[in-house]
Amino acid sequence: MAGEPAPARERPRADYRTDLITVLLGTWFSAGLFLDAWAHSNVPELESFFTPWHAVFYSGFAATGAWILWILWRNYRPGMRLMDLRDVIPVGYGPAVFALPVFATAGAGDYLWHTLIGIEQGIDILFSPTHLALITSMILILTTPLRTAWSNRSMVAPTFRQFLPAALSLAFTASLVLLFAGYADATVFDSAQITKAFSFKKSDGGSGLAENLAASIMVTNLIMVVPLLLISRRFRVPFGVATLLSVVVMALGTAVANYTNISTAIGFIVAGVVIDVLMLKLRPSEERLKEYRIFGAAAAFVIWVAFFASAGIDQGVMPTITEMWTGAPIVAALHGLLMAVVLVPTARR
Repeated sequence: MAGEPAPARERPRADYRTDLITVLLGTWFSAGLFLDAWAHSNVPELESFFTPWHAVFYSGFAATGAWILWILWRNYRPGMRLMDLRDVIPVGYGPAVFALPVFATAGAGDYLWHTLIGIEQGIDILFSPTHLALITSMILILTTPLRTAWSNRSMVAPTFRQFLPAALSLAFTASLVLLFAGYADATVFDSAQITKAFSFKKSDGGSGLAENLAASIMVTNLIMVVPLLLISRRFRVPFGVATLLSVVVMALGTAVANYTNISTAIGFIVAGVVIDVLMLKLRPSEERLKEYRIFGAAAAFVIWVAFFASAGIDQGVMPTITEMWTGAPIVAALHGLLMAVVLVPTARR
């Protein structure tokens, strides 16, 4: 009818197969980054940008970028006006489309940076501006399947298979965040280092490695627990997601640590299974606020009890300062509770 506005066209939505391919290409992408991080830390006199590890990393980006551009081309219709081009981008894919040229520019900048300034091999890797631009754009790309699931209002209680692309997306993102917090990453400590760190003379007050481990536990705790609290707000999370998160984080983390922290990895994965059981029993959500907060505290507590238990079993002895290894899980639990309160301050009305 003349005078009536034309009905708004719905943006296209990516289907399950599209999101799964996106996240699997992201696996290639992420594995390349972790290989490169391993090389920076373990290959002496690394003085070239053109390495096999960079080849894996940038070829993963090229494949992921080509796939996303193919998705846009698939949705393009002849005759579309410039203002309609937004309609070729599936819901949730907008930030990834923005991130592709940012990543390409940062990659070129990284080449110039390494050529002019040299190759980083220490903590400076984690503060290089070009590396920070690369990791930020990577996270925008890798979180695409999670955004697709989040925007699907009909997805409330997905099965593990239905949630798999979003769960992998979340796990790889947590791994990348932890990688760039490597100076405070407790997952790379091996059992001997854990025992040694919290075995000191009380008259010394604890310093050096003890303070490093204590700070690392608190930072790592937030990176591991907040993603679970986040998705629990929106979904009834299927059994297995917490375990998957632990497996992905530790599979990539142990590689960077040169496989010296296997017992620590086992502890995190066992904790992931227990957290899945907690999630199944408590069913934390915005509507079940008490259970949500209990889950935040309990999940954090479980992670660090398993952390110290795996170290103690592997070494055959616990750290000598009892207050440290018994108190650290309680402090982590309080942080988990605090995060639950911050993420959902009041019950949904």
